[in-house]
Amino acid sequence: MMRHPVHANGVTRWVSDEPVRRQPAPELKERAVPILRHEIGEVLRDVRQRQGRTLREVSHDARVSLGYLSEVERGQKEASSELLASICEALEIPMSFLLREVSDRLADQEGVAIPDTVPAEMTADDVPPVGTLAART
Repeated sequence: MMRHPVHANGVTRWVSDEPVRRQPAPELKERAVPILRHEIGEVLRDVRQRQGRTLREVSHDARVSLGYLSEVERGQKEASSELLASICEALEIPMSFLLREVSDRLADQEGVAIPDTVPAEMTADDVPPVGTLAART
């Protein structure tokens, strides 16, 4: 084993000829933190494209600028609840659908299982249905 000087930027370090055996870095299970505006934008874009509509058509119907709607879809802008309501109306989807889709995507990214069943205490006959969609069933 031989050591020799190495000069760099005015600093001298002594290094060994023998390769250094390093411990492998522990594997970190880092999950990317989902960003809500990205998920909202992806769901809005998916719905619009499934309907075969253009940004121009939806922005006109939602009364929002094409550029702003594009930024919302790309997750670059946080849309207000009023703007989301307007976009959902233009896409003819209930906001609850948008929020449920976003919730499902976030749960999937977080590795959380959300059951699709309603808890027994909420299925009692004396509990009135919630929302307009529940009244349609």
